[in-house]
Amino acid sequence: MEGVRVLEVAQFTFVPAAGAILADWGADVIKVEHPVRGDTQRGFINMGGFQLDPNRHPLIEHPNRGKRSVGIDVSTPGGQEVLYEIAKTADVFLTNYMPAQRQKNKFDIEHIRAVNPNIIYARGSAYGDKGAERDTGGFDGTAFWTRSGVGHALTPEEIGGALPQGIPAFGDSIGGMNIAGGISAALFHRERTGEAVELDVSLLSTAWWAAGASVTQGMETGETMRSLMPGTTASVNPFMANYLTSDGGTINLCIVSPTGYIRDAFEHLGLPELADDPRFCDVMPLIQNAEAGVQLIAEAIRSRPFEYWRQHLKTMKGQWAPFQSLIDLASDEQAIDNDMIVEVEASDGGAPFKVVRGPVQFNHEPLETTRAPQASEHTEIVLMELGMDWDRIEALKNAGAIA
Repeated sequence: MEGVRVLEVAQFTFVPAAGAILADWGADVIKVEHPVRGDTQRGFINMGGFQLDPNRHPLIEHPNRGKRSVGIDVSTPGGQEVLYEIAKTADVFLTNYMPAQRQKNKFDIEHIRAVNPNIIYARGSAYGDKGAERDTGGFDGTAFWTRSGVGHALTPEEIGGALPQGIPAFGDSIGGMNIAGGISAALFHRERTGEAVELDVSLLSTAWWAAGASVTQGMETGETMRSLMPGTTASVNPFMANYLTSDGGTINLCIVSPTGYIRDAFEHLGLPELADDPRFCDVMPLIQNAEAGVQLIAEAIRSRPFEYWRQHLKTMKGQWAPFQSLIDLASDEQAIDNDMIVEVEASDGGAPFKVVRGPVQFNHEPLETTRAPQASEHTEIVLMELGMDWDRIEALKNAGAIA
C-alpha cells in the first residue's frame, strides 16, 4: 500500500481498525481527531472491568498503530477547508460517523467527491447505509453480538439468560479487516477501470458473515444452533469434544473425520486396546458407541495434568488444541514463531508496548509499525507537507479550527 493515502474521520475501534490494517500494509493513514478531546475512546478508563492506563491504552494502540494524527474541528468552516485540502491528496476516505453528522459537518460523499472525484469513499456502520435503521447507531456489543444472533448462539440455553460479550471490540476488529479488504478491492478496481466506488461494511453484516453457515442453516431449516453447557455434547463422534484434565485444564479433540486416525488417537490417549475393540475400531461402530467412547476418553484424559497432554499430543496425527486463555497466547510458541506479536515504542517512554499483528502476512515478513499517535501529534507536519504556510497554520490554530 505504499503510496496510498487514507484520510480517516472515525472514532472507537470499528473503522479505525481498518485504518490500522491499511497502515500495517504501508498506507499513509491520516487520522482526524477533535482538536480538544481527540478520539472519544482516548477517554475510556475501563475495559472489561479492568482499569486502563491512558498512556498505555490497548483500545488506542490496537486500532491506531502506524497512523499520523491531525487535530481538526470539522464543524468549523476553517476545519472543513483543511479537511478538503487533505482529501484532495487522498486515495481513500474512511469514516464511521452517522449520516446526519456527515451531512452537518460536510464530509459526506458528495462533499468529499466535490474536491476529489477519484476518491474511494468507505463507510462503516452498525446496521448498514440503507433502510429504516440507517440512522441508528450501535457498537459491536449491540450490532455484532446481540442483534445478530451471535450472542444467542454462543449462550447455552440452560443458563436461562444471555452471555455478555466477553471481548471488547471483538466485532469491531473483524469488521475493520473486512473494510480493509473491501478498500483493497476498490483500489484494484480503480486501477483497472478508473472508477472510484463507495463501499459499506456494517457490524451486523460482519456478524452474519462470521456466522454465515449457521445463518444459512437457520434460513433453510428454521432451526438454530446453540452452544452446549460444559460436560455435554451433541456429537456422535467421541473424538470431537472438550475433555477435562486432572488439574482442571481442558483439551479439545476435533478429529472431524476419524478415518485413518482411530488407532493413532487411541494410542496417544493411552487406550491402544480400543483400536482393536469392535465397538471403536471403525467409523460406523465408533459413531454407534459414541457415548461409551466419550466416557473412556474422559477417564483417560482426566488421569493426567494439562501440561502433560499439551506436550504428549503434539505427535498425534488427528486434530486437537489446548483450551487457552487470551493471556496464554502471549507465550504460545506457534504464535510467536509466526510473528503475531509486535512491539512498538510506548508513548510513556517505558517498556515497549505489545500489539497484535493483523491476520495477513506477506512473504513471511514480521510487521514493522509505529505506536499509535498522540492526539493531534502530526498536525503541523501534515499541513506543511500540503504546502500550507506557517501563518495560515497559526491563524487556523488561533481560530480553534485545528490543533
